[in-house]
Amino acid sequence: MNPITKVIRTRAAQTNEMEHSSPMFLTSSFCYNDAETMRAAFADEIDVNIYSRFSNPTVDEFVQRMCALEGAEDGYATASGMAAVFASFMALMKQGDHLLSCNAIFGSTHTVVSKFLPKYGIESTYISAAATEEAWRAAIKPNTKMIYLETPTNPGLDVLDIAMISKIAKEKNIILNVDNCFATPIAQQPIALGADLVIHSATKWLDGQGRVLGGVVVGKEKLIHDIYLFCRSSGPALSPFNAWVLSRSLETLEVRMERHASNALYLAEQLQHHEKISWLKYPFLPSHPQYAIAKAQMSSGGGIVCFELKGGSEAGKKFLNHLQMLSLTANLGDTRTIASHPASTTHAKLSEAERLEVNITPGLIRISVGLEHREDILADIIQALAYC
Repeated sequence: MNPITKVIRTRAAQTNEMEHSSPMFLTSSFCYNDAETMRAAFADEIDVNIYSRFSNPTVDEFVQRMCALEGAEDGYATASGMAAVFASFMALMKQGDHLLSCNAIFGSTHTVVSKFLPKYGIESTYISAAATEEAWRAAIKPNTKMIYLETPTNPGLDVLDIAMISKIAKEKNIILNVDNCFATPIAQQPIALGADLVIHSATKWLDGQGRVLGGVVVGKEKLIHDIYLFCRSSGPALSPFNAWVLSRSLETLEVRMERHASNALYLAEQLQHHEKISWLKYPFLPSHPQYAIAKAQMSSGGGIVCFELKGGSEAGKKFLNHLQMLSLTANLGDTRTIASHPASTTHAKLSEAERLEVNITPGLIRISVGLEHREDILADIIQALAYC
């Protein structure tokens, strides 16, 4: 079956009630008919549910659907996207290991890499998202255990060549861990390009309506097993209720992302030469620095557009304050279009020098393009630009 069909048709086992839509298994634990079955469950001799921190039928359905979309062998769902990121680091690296990460990553991920990993004796090095193959090779150390990257990056929309980086990782037996949140599996499949793990903040496009938190990591079965064992003991399990919501959302992900991407491309085309904008980036615009890579590894440019206002931070403040329809909120990937100022919000914990190094400039605006009529989105942005 086509992966989209498989997602829609993958479901938890039907109960005796013969329900058409999967029920929610809102339970903390599961029962056994006898003491021997219970003993065997805890000894891992049989594959049955024990406790919802370990596994749950509703959560399993969501994971199986994500595996179908990403072409993954296995997966584990977490309470948030950052829980998935942290678990993938801590389960697979140890004291003395080295993480090579692209420098353009989400602000909270940067905090984990720069402030928390060193506490556990894990080294890290950043490399420019625009680095050449030679630069990537030169950045590898003898103790490099994992390469981590976002593509497209948050919020600057740099596009990294997954196949090229995967080739290097495989030559050196290094785990390639890719955050695919911005593209979603509809627009990009990192595993097909050679990634070992793929991470999502399910809170974003996967949910698509700003309702629940969630995260998921999928990939090679052996790596996922190690992540499962870490999470089973440390406890960042996804709530069954949230999993039920997210699983239903995946059934409409393809049609939603088609609209998000078409709206985003239209806005990018209409705004790229606006007199108040210094530059605008969208992966499927020919003016994008990595346009050729984006066209080769993505089926659409996704739902994010970013641009720099000529008036800097003051212009950014005026722009946000004069929006009439767009939402100002700490999220993205919603049905409703969202505007944000990364330098003062999601990436505020970075120093000014760190922000500039990854092109988070004072006047940078990130637009998460929603499902409203594209002319209404454009009209609100243009009227707000008049005040900048």
